[in-house]
Amino acid sequence: MAKPLAGKVALVTGGSRGAGRGIAVQLGAAGATVYVTGRTSGTQRSEMDRPETIEQTAVLVDEAGGRGIAIRVDHLVPEEVRTLVERIENEQGALHILVNDIWGIGGPKMEWNKSVWESTLDIGLHTLRLGVDTHAITSHFAIPLLIKTPGGLVVEMTDGTDEYNAKNYRVSFFYDLAKAAVNRMAFALAHELKPHQATAVSLTPGWLRSEAMLDAYKVTEANWRDATKQSPHFAISESPAFVGRAVAALAADPDVARWNGQSLSSGQLAKVYGFTDLDGSQPDCWRYVVEVQDLGKPADVTGYR
Repeated sequence: MAKPLAGKVALVTGGSRGAGRGIAVQLGAAGATVYVTGRTSGTQRSEMDRPETIEQTAVLVDEAGGRGIAIRVDHLVPEEVRTLVERIENEQGALHILVNDIWGIGGPKMEWNKSVWESTLDIGLHTLRLGVDTHAITSHFAIPLLIKTPGGLVVEMTDGTDEYNAKNYRVSFFYDLAKAAVNRMAFALAHELKPHQATAVSLTPGWLRSEAMLDAYKVTEANWRDATKQSPHFAISESPAFVGRAVAALAADPDVARWNGQSLSSGQLAKVYGFTDLDGSQPDCWRYVVEVQDLGKPADVTGYR
């Protein structure tokens, strides 16, 4: 099979689980060497206290046909990020794809449906640090290596398109702010990268069937549809592989610069590039949310996946 990203080097931050794992694996399936970073390794967990590790993701990258390299990094610590990028340069000589996928959930104590004055300030500020500072710190150190080779791609992972987030409150002052900031980061980076023949975009999955989400509904990827008995709109959900295929498609597109500075979704890109989710469908979550879910209509994914 063709490997359109053979010879390419990617860095996927926050790659231990969820979208990060899905992206790393799909980049590997396209032939890339993928550095997988995060705070949960085989010997240490982050405050999320989840069992998935960066080493497990690296193995999945290998099994998909790429090369996975797991490195434990706290992206809030500049010196750790500097050391990571130096290692990539020493080992590979280049970086072609940077995926900033640290999501900014403030740990198990994350607060929802509270105003800024009702929120615990330390938790809220930690959310901003995880969701905003980590992206800025990583870009600061990684982009100088990325722009040494023309055609580089930076993907800022977020939750919600710029259009949707501009009109809708995202259930927490701090979470709302973090996700809007990431979309704006991609816009700003696009202007800074364009003279260097590189591209920056923001990208959102839809309702993601992450490991934590599946656990919350007490289902697995194999029987995820059982969760629609609790939440009928979960029928529009997508696997992490779907957004992973979106990133792989962008990275393999010789005309990726056409997207520079734009806010994109996995469902939108599926229509352009023709990839599907694991079940062969193309869930268009954000159109569904606006046209069905937010209008209070009964769950019906006809025409949306």
